[in-house]
Amino acid sequence: MNLHTYFSSVTRPVQACVAGSGGFGRSFIAQCRNTALLRCRAAVDIDAGTAVEAMVSVGISRQDIRVCTDRASALRAWEEGAYIAVADLDVLLELPLDILVEATGSPTAGARHAALAIEAGWHVAIVSKEVDSVIGAGLAHKARQAGLVVTPVDGDQPSLLIGLVTWAQVLGLDIVAAGKASEYDFVYDAQSGMIHSNGASLSVPGFEALWDMTQDNARDIVAARASACAALPQRAVPDFCEMQIVANSTGLKPDTSEFHVPILRITEVPQVLRPREEGGVLGQAGTLELFHCLRKPDELSFAGGVFVVVRCHDEDTWALLAGKGHVLAGDRKTALLYLPRHLLGLEAATSVIEAAGLRVSSGSPEPLPALDLVGKAKEALRAGTKLAMGGHHHSIECVAPALLPGAALADDAPVPFYLMANLRLRRDVPEGEFIRLADVELEEDSPLLALRRYQDAVFHGQASTVAAPVF
Repeated sequence: MNLHTYFSSVTRPVQACVAGSGGFGRSFIAQCRNTALLRCRAAVDIDAGTAVEAMVSVGISRQDIRVCTDRASALRAWEEGAYIAVADLDVLLELPLDILVEATGSPTAGARHAALAIEAGWHVAIVSKEVDSVIGAGLAHKARQAGLVVTPVDGDQPSLLIGLVTWAQVLGLDIVAAGKASEYDFVYDAQSGMIHSNGASLSVPGFEALWDMTQDNARDIVAARASACAALPQRAVPDFCEMQIVANSTGLKPDTSEFHVPILRITEVPQVLRPREEGGVLGQAGTLELFHCLRKPDELSFAGGVFVVVRCHDEDTWALLAGKGHVLAGDRKTALLYLPRHLLGLEAATSVIEAAGLRVSSGSPEPLPALDLVGKAKEALRAGTKLAMGGHHHSIECVAPALLPGAALADDAPVPFYLMANLRLRRDVPEGEFIRLADVELEEDSPLLALRRYQDAVFHGQASTVAAPVF
C-alpha cells in the first residue's frame, strides 16, 4: 500500500496531544517533529515538569515551552506557537486539537483522559492497554455516538497484529495461529550455560540437549525447556492484555485462559504453534498464542514482534517461498509470517493520522468485549491487602493473569485485572482463586468503574436506554 496515496485526502497536519511522557510518549513527541502530517505541541503528565523534560530531551528549546495551569494561559501559548506542558488534561480542552494519544499507562487517569477527550470532540488513540482492557469497547461506542474514532496504535503489538491478521484474511490465507513474541528474548549462551532475559540470568546445565527439536519430540522439548527455565517469568500481564485487545477486534481467541507460551527458536514456531494432532501444542487451529523467542547471542531477535502461522495449501508455491528464506515447518504444512518489530511512538503516526484524518481505526471500528483480562491469587491473600500495580509491566505482584469470556460486572464474577489495580481486598482470597468483584473495595467515584458499567450496559444490557457518564 502506498501510504502517500492513502493519506492524500489529509490536507493539513493532525494536531495531537499526548498524555504520558514516558518512553512511548517521548518517542511520539520526537517523531512528530519529523512527520509532515502530524504535530504534537501539547503534553500532559502528573508533573508538568516531567513533560517539559521530555520535550527538551528531544531537542525542543525550553524557551519554546510554556507550563500552563489554566485554559486561558494554554490558549495564549497555543496562539503564540509555543509547546505546552500541563499536569491536568482539563487545561487543554479548549485548544483546537484533533486527537489525544493516551499513553499514561494509568487505568484510572487514562479512563478520565479518554472520556474528556471524546467530550471535547477529539479522537482518541489508546496506547494505555490497561485502559483498553477494561473499557475499550465502551470507549469506542461512546466515540461513535459522537462521530469520533478510538483506535489502538501502530508501534504497539495489538494494532500491528490486527493489521497482520486482517492482511492474511484479505489474502485468503488460512490462519492456524496468531500472536506475538514476549517483550524479552531468552538468550542462551552455550559457553557459560546461562540464559539471559530482561536483566535476569539463569544457569541451565544440560540445556544444549534441548536446543534442537524434531517433529516427533517437539512437545517433549517444549515441556523440558519450560521446566529448565521455571525460575524465569514465563507469563507476563502485558502480553495477555495485548492479546485480549486483539481478540476484541478480530474475534480470534486463545485456546486456554493462560496460553501455552512455549520457549521457541524462530524456526520452530510453525511446527509448535499448530494443533496437537499435527505435532504442535494448540488445542485447535485459529487461535491466539504467545511464545518466548529463544536464541543465541549472535542470532537475530524477534524484538517482541507479531506473527501469523498459516497453512501451506499450495505445495509448489510454498516450496518456492521456502527457497526465498521463508520459515516453514519441517513437513512444509505450515509457515511463519512475521513482523519482527514494534517501534513505539516512532510509528504511531500512521494510526493517529488515520484516526484523525480519515476517521478510521487501526483496530475494529466496533470492537466487542469478547474477553476479559482477570487475575488469580498467586498466594493466599488477606483482607486489607493492597493490589498495588507497579513496575515497567504494570503488574500486580501477587496476581497472575488469565483471559476469560467477557461478562458484565457481578459480585461473584472475576473482576477485570486493571479495575482492581491499587485497590484493597475486603475479604480473604485463597491461593489459586480468581479475585472477584465482591472481594475488592471499589472506588465508586472512579471514572474507570463508571465507564465499565456503561460498557456493560451497552453490550450486556439495553443500549438504547443507557447514557454515557460525563466527566
